[in-house]
Amino acid sequence: MRSTLFAGGYVFDGTGSTPSRADVLVEDGVIRAIGRSLVGDTVVDTTGRTVLPGLIDAHVHLALSGVNLVERLANPFSFHFFQAVVNCQRTVATGITTVRDAAGADLGLKQALARGLISGPRALIAVNMISQTGGHNDGHLSCGLAVELFPHHPGVPSGVADGPDEIRRTVRTMLRAGADVIKVATTGGVLSPSDDPKHAHLRPDELAALVAEADAAHVAVMAHAQGAEGIKNAVRAGVRSIEHGIFLDDEAIELMLARGTWLVPTLLAPLSVIEAAERGEVHGPAVLDKALEVAAVHRDAVTRAVEAGVPIAMGTDTGIGPHGDNLRELQLLVDCGLSPYQAWAAATSGAAGLLRLDDRIGRVEPGLIADLVILDGDLTDLSGLAGRVVETWQAGCRTYRRPVHEVAR
Repeated sequence: MRSTLFAGGYVFDGTGSTPSRADVLVEDGVIRAIGRSLVGDTVVDTTGRTVLPGLIDAHVHLALSGVNLVERLANPFSFHFFQAVVNCQRTVATGITTVRDAAGADLGLKQALARGLISGPRALIAVNMISQTGGHNDGHLSCGLAVELFPHHPGVPSGVADGPDEIRRTVRTMLRAGADVIKVATTGGVLSPSDDPKHAHLRPDELAALVAEADAAHVAVMAHAQGAEGIKNAVRAGVRSIEHGIFLDDEAIELMLARGTWLVPTLLAPLSVIEAAERGEVHGPAVLDKALEVAAVHRDAVTRAVEAGVPIAMGTDTGIGPHGDNLRELQLLVDCGLSPYQAWAAATSGAAGLLRLDDRIGRVEPGLIADLVILDGDLTDLSGLAGRVVETWQAGCRTYRRPVHEVAR
């Protein structure tokens, strides 16, 4: 059994503690020891750098590559599968070794990643998002056409459902398609053409049926929830995480604290829509107006949640914006009150806890899987992070090395 020693640098263990000088010994894909004067068969010099746990993005869309409506209509149906391969490569190149795909990725993509056919992160998948007719996952346009955010095919069945019985059947359909998590939209959203992010979607009896069916399969529920009433409906129904939480009010925050509900803020998402518009990318006329409206209040809501102590996991909604830009979310979390080390913890041990993978990943600790990232610079400096990832290791194997000609940006 050959071993790899990461020697000479600092180690951030993922808990939020200050990095300390240490070496990390890896054998057979597992972290075996952390300390000084360790010995390994192969030595990776990390002098002047930091070794940290493989990063986790708890809200991505690997099969989505932007929100340009014209481009989506112009591309052949199969084109997005090939884009997904590149998206996975860009993700692991930014130090992210595990993701929770929040709709669009199917079981085939997950298995291709797991079997090493393509390079990319370990993936938990939602398959598709469940929403009501006219809700966040209903692509019906006023002209009579429908442009689905997550195109339907045999691996990604429709998520539009109404009434407890249909909701129950749709949950079972997603589980049959390979879902590791059930995603539901309990409010409207920014990208959907005919709804309002503040409006609550699905009634309590529908949400009760959805959560009960997910619970029966021992699968968690993540809720796209932006308006306060929809957030509270989701929390009362028993979802594990609120995604976005743009219009969180004090009652919603108190409910989340009482029930241990996680918040995945995705602060980058509305900014990505605004930036896409500035680049001239075309989407529905209402989308930019909604993005501008929510961006102004999103930071305040997340700041109040952070101050109250709501558990935070990093998620970015990447796919709305460019893959590889995920780590911009860390500075946005700091802007909302987390310290830099707390933000890194939200992207490591915190996200692992949300995904119930904290017994396997998320920390640099003996016995855990050796998902590791080597990073240039100080962790308190959150600028240019994508260009500062030197190497990414997954289960003890190097899956990304920064090209020699590139320098940290």
